[in-house]
Amino acid sequence: MDTTTLSALAEPNRLRIVELLREGPFTVGEIADRLQIRQPQASKHLRVLSSAGIVEVHPDANRRFYTLRPEPFIVLDAWLASYRHIWEERLDRLDDYLDEMLKNGDG
Repeated sequence: MDTTTLSALAEPNRLRIVELLREGPFTVGEIADRLQIRQPQASKHLRVLSSAGIVEVHPDANRRFYTLRPEPFIVLDAWLASYRHIWEERLDRLDDYLDEMLKNGDG
């Protein structure tokens, strides 16, 4: 797992930008307005997200629209999937334990 994606998403405003971009493409000005941050601050965060490969820019006349790239999220999901089985096994064992308690009249 490349930690670049996690590092980029660790900053709260960058995570908020990613959450906003789930709705669709936005310009830097629209992002700044919606998140109530200054435009230079939004631009700085977008540069980090772009460098991490999380967002991409699509020029349209004199405007630049930012969108999410799916690839880093696919990689992140695959990485998280490798941990899901651990929790599923633990929950299955807990379920078995609770069933056994109910059968024995302990619960």
